[in-house]
Amino acid sequence: MTQSDITLDLDDLLVIREDSKESGVVTLTLNQPKQFNALSVEVLSAMQTELDSIAQDDTIRVVVIQATGKAFCAGHNLKQMRAHDDEAFHRALFQQCSKMMLTINRMPQVVIAKVQGIATAAGCQLVAACDLAVAADDAKFATSGINVGLFCSTPAVAVSRNLPRKQAFEMLITGEFIDAHTALQYGLINRVAPAEQLDQTLQSLIKAITAKSPVAVRTGKDMFYKQLGMNIEDAYDYASEVMTGNMMADDVGEGIDAFIEKRQAVWKGC
Repeated sequence: MTQSDITLDLDDLLVIREDSKESGVVTLTLNQPKQFNALSVEVLSAMQTELDSIAQDDTIRVVVIQATGKAFCAGHNLKQMRAHDDEAFHRALFQQCSKMMLTINRMPQVVIAKVQGIATAAGCQLVAACDLAVAADDAKFATSGINVGLFCSTPAVAVSRNLPRKQAFEMLITGEFIDAHTALQYGLINRVAPAEQLDQTLQSLIKAITAKSPVAVRTGKDMFYKQLGMNIEDAYDYASEVMTGNMMADDVGEGIDAFIEKRQAVWKGC
């Protein structure tokens, strides 16, 4: 990867951004290993800035969210939370976090979590909010707020939209860890690999996505999330309209012609 315009020492950055212009992939690295990459107000702000910028760039196809150190993300910064006893601070914090999670869902790029170590509370929420997730086979996941008397209500939104109901509620109500293979079985993540093969596993997923038409991927992600909240009749009506519009794209004509002619499609992204 080629480094983006970073002028500070990497050790000083809350979030490191690396751009690969050739492949259209951007990597965002949570860079607070001593704090287990907790989602402090400052980290959330840095992430929001990067995600908003990326969402406006049509040359970017995939975003990878990863972390330095032993943990992927331990959730909110509990020391920072305890330092504030006013309701307004906590409301703003949870709204800020929710906005970031929604940005991941709503941005046109596919966002993939690359997980090592633990992903707990809002860190588990971050994994669930990403479109896809790969994890090392020694990774662990928990919605552990309940262990300190705080039900993980905002993580519950993303987790309950990934896992079957009873498995999601068990995680939320017990705070117990699940391992990577259980997370795969439950549907929280897509692929598991030994730590030394995690990059290879991630790249195979990225390659499968970037080989597809950019317009199809953008259209598909937007459609997928919008239809989830609809009843089945409205979802079919909406899907029919989206598919009709998609059929008018140049890439669809090229894709069908390439299939008939038994050749590789050349995507225009429109």
